Amino acid sequence: MIITSEKLKQSILVALGDKEMLKILDASMFKAVSVNDIIRETGIPHTTAYRKVKWLLDQGLLGVQKITITPDGKKFSKVRSTLRAFNVRYELGNVVVEGEQNFNPVERTAQDFFTLGNDSA
Repeated sequence: MIITSEKLKQSILVALGDKEMLKILDASMFKAVSVNDIIRETGIPHTTAYRKVKWLLDQGLLGVQKITITPDGKKFSKVRSTLRAFNVRYELGNVVVEGEQNFNPVERTAQDFFTLGNDSA
């Protein structure tokens, strides 16, 4: 799909130019991961990882796929990259950005809802 939102295009270009954001997108490409998982897998410093994950979420490049509440009442989210691939080209004063959707967050939420209670423990 061709990205038409100028804000999203700019966000993609910024993310592609940042090595830590690329590591975060790579870590969350195929499965939903927590920020702690990202920190362990990539070696990105704790505060940097949280700041960049928040930015990627705000820009729509990451999506929350699952929210878990631990037995002691703490909440944490698992995130996943919303786009699987980017293609950027420049054509006579125009930047064209194409993206391949990784998952549909609404569809995934519906799937999770209908499987509630079906988990075998």
